[in-house]
This record gives sequence, structure tokens and C-alpha cells, in this order.
Amino acid sequence: MAAKQESDAYRSLHAAFRWQVPEYFSWAEACCGRWARETPEAPAILFESDSGCRAQYSYGQLQRAANRLSNALRRLGVKRGDRVALILPQRFETAVAHIAISQLGGVAVPLSMLFGPEALEYRLQDSGAVLALAECAALPALRSVRAQCPALAHVLVVGECSPGTDEIAWMSALQAEDARFTAERMKAEEAAVLIYTSGTTGPPKGALVPQRALIGNLSGFVASQNWFGFDPADPTRPSQALFWSPADWAWTGGLMDALLPTLYFGRPILAYQGRFDPLKAFELMAAYGVSHTFLFPTALKAMMKAVPRPRERYAGLRLEAIMSAGEAVGDAVFAYCQQELGVTVNEMFGQTEINYVVGNCARFWPARPGSMGRAYPGHRVAVIDEDGQPCPPGVVGDVAVHRRDVHGDPDPVFFLGYWHNEGATRAKYSGDPSDSWCRTGDMAVQDEDGYLWYQGRSDDVFKAAGYRIGPSEIENCLVKHPAVANAAVVPKPDPERGALVKAFVVLAPGHAGNAALVAELQRHVKGRLAPYEYPKEIEFIETLPMTTTGKLQRRVLRELERERALQR
Repeated sequence: MAAKQESDAYRSLHAAFRWQVPEYFSWAEACCGRWARETPEAPAILFESDSGCRAQYSYGQLQRAANRLSNALRRLGVKRGDRVALILPQRFETAVAHIAISQLGGVAVPLSMLFGPEALEYRLQDSGAVLALAECAALPALRSVRAQCPALAHVLVVGECSPGTDEIAWMSALQAEDARFTAERMKAEEAAVLIYTSGTTGPPKGALVPQRALIGNLSGFVASQNWFGFDPADPTRPSQALFWSPADWAWTGGLMDALLPTLYFGRPILAYQGRFDPLKAFELMAAYGVSHTFLFPTALKAMMKAVPRPRERYAGLRLEAIMSAGEAVGDAVFAYCQQELGVTVNEMFGQTEINYVVGNCARFWPARPGSMGRAYPGHRVAVIDEDGQPCPPGVVGDVAVHRRDVHGDPDPVFFLGYWHNEGATRAKYSGDPSDSWCRTGDMAVQDEDGYLWYQGRSDDVFKAAGYRIGPSEIENCLVKHPAVANAAVVPKPDPERGALVKAFVVLAPGHAGNAALVAELQRHVKGRLAPYEYPKEIEFIETLPMTTTGKLQRRVLRELERERALQR
């Protein structure tokens, strides 16, 4: 009876939900402008760096700095629709830049600080960025390719370093400008940001994301954060909230899942400029009283191994919600969050192109360990086959999102298309791009209740001895062993079986890789999964190849095994 009531409530939530997308909508106004008028002294950005620097900025300060930057950009010739590159870490100036570019009518092109010259050159050339805002540490790579980027007319330098002769210092540029600016009136359908995919399955493509996509993100953000900043018993009554995530603001996970939605609700977000470290993560959350967070499964695994009993060690922890995405969380991490952090992790699924479409909300529908959740209100999601038809429950297929919700209204979460790549945009859909299923390229199984169970990228799933193998389940099983910090499973070419299951394993501190441990790990998997799923070969490795967004790059390991097979 309880399960039926929960299912009925979930269906009622979907049936009652209607998108409200105005003709005109701006990130700048929604995330800063209105708060700067209504609550100018409210904290917006709390900042800490690994060097010990700390600061706090209000919404009023954020708006005034954005106004100065908008004036400076306009003076430098940036026009509506121009692309502006941001090579910046988590810091106040990054938030300022997004607000300034949005109210000017420009298109932000966030780029990771980790990009080398080749990666930067490709994106700067492809986007045609006319100006770049770069933090000091990014300057060597940027300077080395600037001559090959003819559209790039100006560089603004952020940080405590001297700009080059043809570069402009951030502070001097802003100090010369007025703190007032009349924002452009932006249509909801206009482009806001050009984000390049992480390239896990090929060359990066630029996803052009409109202003309205932030609205499309909100139902998933609120649900995954257990009614972020509001009392679930009375959604009209605000509650205290402080958000933090190590997710890079140059990516969808940091920008659309953390920075912008937090500012949309007028709450503060902690910006930490430094490399992720599991102990530092706990220290930050305890010291600042972080209530809501987004942590990748790789981060949660590292934290689980580093601090098995966090609440005994960090008295200041007051977490209310943890959202996770990027890879399957797995029941080992799920149980750790429940038992040791006192929070049911809300797994979420989305992409740069269509973000925040599937997930959990522990307060309103029960999470199932290992499941990526159900469609968030406002999104119509299915598992489809090669012909674009929905698969029966229990059958593996491609996770897809329809351009229209259950009421037939357009879903605002969708991207506008791939930058200068109409062919790739059309290939993303099973039919008419305005009224059809959009394929994600991620494989899953859907159960009778609509919960999805991740199986991996379409090119990660493989066959071994005739059996279809999804790597996530095996990886999750391996991580449950105390000797395993992380694991990746790929096919190893085999002349008889077609492929063997092979695992690359990163050891937890204090453990040594040897034949005895290999046998122990194989028995560990055999005793928990199907006999054909245990890894026939295990290789110990110091680190796994990851994208800059924290996603596992299995294709790198697959290619390694293919090359090894050719050499034998």
C-alpha cells in the first residue's frame, strides 16, 4: 500500500507540474539583479583559497562589479552574441564574469584551468571568442596559442600577477568604469553559454545553451537538494542554506548544478580555489556549515576511504542534502552516506546538452541504492531501442528525453544545438529535433516503477563470451572491498571469447597489489555477481584516466588493451 501511495504521489507531482517560461529571461537578472535590489547585503560568494585567503561578497557587491565589467567589455568592443572565454577557477571574479556577460548579451565560453595549449587552442578557435578573462595560472598556455586565435582581440588578467604588454589587468579595467549599467533585455531563447563536452567519446563539441535552460534545471536542482533553501513542510518559507561543490565552474556540473541555481535562489555559495582533497572537503564543510553539496562519485569514494567515521571526526558537519552524478554511485557509497553522514545521497543524471532530467529526492520519493532515479517533474524520459521505440522494463536501451513534457509543452532544459555542427545536432534526435526523443548515449534499464539503472556509456557496454557486460556494477562491487579505492572495467580482446572482463584497480592506502589480492578480489566479485562478470584479469594502477569533470575515461583503457592485443 505504501509503495502504491508513493507511486501515486509521484505521478500526481508530474501531472501538476507545468513549465512557466517567460518570453524574456536573463541569468543576470534572475541570479543577481533582483537580489541586488531586494537583499543587497545578503552574502552571495564566500571565498577561500588553498593559500589561506578568505573573503565574503554580497549580492550588491556582485552586481556592482558585474556592472563595471559589462561597461569594460562594451568599451573593448564586445557585442551582443559575441563569445567571451573564461579561463577561471572557483572565485568571486568568475561569478562576476557570468553576470556581466549575460547582462551584456554575450555568450560565455567557460574553459577549464586544467586545459593545456592544444585544448585551449581548439576551443578558442572553434568558438571564435573575441575576448578571454584568464587567471594568472592559465596565462602561459593561453599566451602560447593566442597568435593562432585571430578572433581573440583582448585578454583580461585576473589575479596577483603582472599582465603582458598587450593584456589588461582586471582591477585597472574595472576601476575605470561606472558601477551602473543598463542590462540588455534578453529573450529566454537566446544563447547564454557555449560549453564544450568533455570528449569522453570523441572530439569535444560545443553545446550552445540558452537562457531558458536554467529554468529547465530548477525542478531537478530543488528535488536533488531536498527542497534547497526552503522548508519542505512549507515551501513558501525560506530556510538557511549554504552550498559548496568541488565541481569546476567551467563545466555544467559546477556552473548549472551549483553556482547559478544557488544564486537563483538568493543563497550563498562557497568558492574554494584549490585541488580536491577528501580531508579538505570535510574540513570545509565542517568549518562553514555547508548544508547542501554536489559531490562526484569519485570524490565520495575518496572521502569514504579517507574518513570512514566523519561525524566522529568533524563536529561541524550539518549536511542536509548530497547530490551526485557523473558515474553510477553504487550501493557502497550510498550506504556510507546514509550510515556515516546521515544523508541519503540523491543520485542525478544529466548532460551538458540536457541537464538535470533524472534523479532522486529522498524527501519526496524513495531512493533505491544503485539507481540513478526517476524523471524529474517537467521531463519525459524513457529507455529506447535502436528504432526509437521505448523498451520494456528490464531491457537495456538508450536513455532518452523527449522535447515535450507530459502536457505536450516544450521542455526548456534543452540546448539549442551543437556549435557549427548541424549534422551532430540532428543525429542527437530520433526524429524531428523539435518534437522527438533526444538520445543521451548512456545505457540504462528501467524498472516497472520508472527507476533507471545505469549500465554505462553505449560504447562502454560490451559482450564477453556472449554475455552483455555493464562495467558499473562490477566496479561498484570491487570498490566495496577495503583494498580498492577505485576501479574501471573494460573489455580485453580475446580470440576465443571475443573479450575478457578486465579490471584496472587503484589500491587504497596500506594495501599492496599481488597475486593473492587478485585472487581475493576475483572471489569477492564471484560471490556477489554473476559468474561471467568477475574480472578474469586485474591490473593495479596508480590513477585512473579522468576527464576534467571527474568522469572516468574508460575509452583510454579500452584503447590501451586494443594496442596491447595488436602487439602480441
